[in-house]
Amino acid sequence: MELYVITFSRYFIALFAVLYTLECFLAFRHEDEAARKWIYIRQTVFSFLFHFCAFLTMYFKTGRLDILFLFAFQVIALYTLIALYGMFYPEANRLLLNNMCFLMAVGFIMLMRLNYDKAVRQFCIIAVSSVIGLFVPYLLPKWKRWDLLTYILSVLGVLVLGAVLVLGSVTNGSKLSFSIVGVTFQPSELIKVLFVLAIAGILTMSTSFTQICISAIVAGAHVLILVFSRDLGGALIYSIAYIALVYVATANPLYPAGGLLAGGIASYGAYRIFSHVQVRIRAWLDPWSDIDATGYQITQSLFAIGCGGMFGLGLYHGSPNSIPHVETDFIFSALAEELGTIVGICLILVCVSCFLMLMKVAMGMREIFPRLCIVGFAVTYLIQVFLTIGGGMKLIPLTGVTLPLVSYGGSSVLGTILMFSFVQGFIVIGEKRKNGFAEKKQKEES
Repeated sequence: MELYVITFSRYFIALFAVLYTLECFLAFRHEDEAARKWIYIRQTVFSFLFHFCAFLTMYFKTGRLDILFLFAFQVIALYTLIALYGMFYPEANRLLLNNMCFLMAVGFIMLMRLNYDKAVRQFCIIAVSSVIGLFVPYLLPKWKRWDLLTYILSVLGVLVLGAVLVLGSVTNGSKLSFSIVGVTFQPSELIKVLFVLAIAGILTMSTSFTQICISAIVAGAHVLILVFSRDLGGALIYSIAYIALVYVATANPLYPAGGLLAGGIASYGAYRIFSHVQVRIRAWLDPWSDIDATGYQITQSLFAIGCGGMFGLGLYHGSPNSIPHVETDFIFSALAEELGTIVGICLILVCVSCFLMLMKVAMGMREIFPRLCIVGFAVTYLIQVFLTIGGGMKLIPLTGVTLPLVSYGGSSVLGTILMFSFVQGFIVIGEKRKNGFAEKKQKEES
């Protein structure tokens, strides 16, 4: 029995991942959420089976009963979250919610495989973050004056990032975090949410040249602090999100063209100034020339992806822990090695479906502020996914960015859950207003 489970589980894991991913894109065939009901139900079933097969394999492989207890707690937490959204926010977009829970499940599986203690901590962080996120759609309609909050958020973001620059601890050559009462935070992950809200608020007031300059000053202050902190991955995410927001707000191609030109010049300047950037570029161009030192991470990542094949080596049959920082920066490589290329492609497609749904929701918004916010969150999310997976596959130089909801990291998880929660809040507000207009029109006609 155990032998059969361990041998065939990787094929069932791949099958359920494919079926779940297929349902993600079938959902776009229907405009109405009610018409997608059975798609969402099937997604829930496939997600559970994917999750169950992986944990059952790990249990048979290790014989540890606590693995099954952790699985039970995860299932209760994930499907309680789905049930609570259905109860309190029936207007919420279920595809985004399902995908968020599926990605969390993938993260639980890989962290359980890599480091049990970190898997438990990640579960606790996600549980707390999900509770916080549940209140966002409720509180969002209560605040009417975003114009009053815009500049407060702008200043707050600069001050917090500045505090990290001055007081933060150095991690891998970058000042990314600081600790309070033994708890470590990476503020740039949380400030991303405030940054998008602030820039969207500034551009909602006006799209005049003066207002664009004000937004550029605010964005530039955030990016420069991140550059001085040597958090170049974060600086890149903020920059691209800003360029996207300006383009959507103005529809003027000159602004993004100028932004990309300035970004290119800044990237070259960073390469000339920062020695660790030069090391990463050299390791990206030819990691094999220094395989025992600067090229070790990327070569081990490529070995892991290449060894996995279509269906993977199977959980506990690979050696993902040979990759430094595998739980954070290279978790996709570990997944590709043990769960296979098929599951890796499915993970990418699920992330793409999140982005497409976010953009679809944004374009359906009547008001400019929620539209800009959702676009900003969508671009921020997709760029972070691309930087993480692209760095691990040697498509781009390594940036030290985590894979949202999958990699280990409390600040990243909380920031991503808050982004999705704000989106759900805007959807709830939009649907309630739409229903209110429909009822008002019906009364007038009668």
